[in-house]
Amino acid sequence: MKSDSDINASEITDKRDYFNRRWFMKGAILAGTATATGLLYRSLNAPPPELPKGEKIATVQSVTSSAANSGFTVNEKLTSLEDITNYNNFYEFSTSKSSVATEAKGFVTRPWSVSVEGLVNKPAVFDLEELLRIEQEERVYRMRCVEGWSMVIPWVGFPLFKLLQRVEPLPAARYVAFQSFYDPKRMPNAFASGLDLPYVEGLRIDEALHPLAILATGLYGETLPPQDGAPIRLVVPWKYGFKGIKSIVKIKLVAEQPPTTWNIQAPNEYGFYSNVNPDVDHPRWSQATERRIGEYSRRKTLMFNGYAEQVAHLYEGMDLHRDF
Repeated sequence: MKSDSDINASEITDKRDYFNRRWFMKGAILAGTATATGLLYRSLNAPPPELPKGEKIATVQSVTSSAANSGFTVNEKLTSLEDITNYNNFYEFSTSKSSVATEAKGFVTRPWSVSVEGLVNKPAVFDLEELLRIEQEERVYRMRCVEGWSMVIPWVGFPLFKLLQRVEPLPAARYVAFQSFYDPKRMPNAFASGLDLPYVEGLRIDEALHPLAILATGLYGETLPPQDGAPIRLVVPWKYGFKGIKSIVKIKLVAEQPPTTWNIQAPNEYGFYSNVNPDVDHPRWSQATERRIGEYSRRKTLMFNGYAEQVAHLYEGMDLHRDF
């Protein structure tokens, strides 16, 4: 499944030629793992294991210096652009997956800015033009299965750690918290979701620094549409359907585990980690199989969505039934 090839920006294929083609993406395996210290919601989540003696917390510096570049090949049929842009979870616009595109039509995403703050040396506010410049410099093309069903999407974006580099996280930073845009005047249907908005999400610092975690600004070589999280969203491939916060406006590095919307809403159903794990059933259904959009039969769900080789080391020593 591995290849030494990478895609250059100049080699991007027109979306009509994407289907049944091989696409490459940059990846890396981190040398160390990070664990958390303080927990904001100890009653909801048991603490992760202590670091093995002598093991160091992952940092931006360790990622950039110790990560070995390698390629990944995904030889799967892509989900159609029609399905990707018309079957969406975005509760701020609608609780109906088939209605989000209609309700989000006309959502204005310029001007836009994302603040990156908290336990950093250089807090900053990045406007959309700055973020798109980073995307041009650090662009990656990745096919990803996302959402609670299953899709294969050619995201365009850049590694999250490339943004974190620019603000220089402090050693005390153990988690990365995200917040989405929310304006009840522009999202009048959001009250129907029953969620406490704005939507919030979080990653442990080593998860956030992993090169497979990206900030997506587009798909199929085009600008990200509103219903898919424009203008910038999180994509964490081994946590599809859980850690995909859309229309991000704030990123904050913190010492304690941050709250996440679905963990607040239903802590017995949605843990903080939210890894794809076929061995841990949702209280109301099995997660052993999944159905890919456009297919009628179900397929076996892969541990970490098929990225176990790249990310399983992040959770060594953890009880993934407890820390789900």
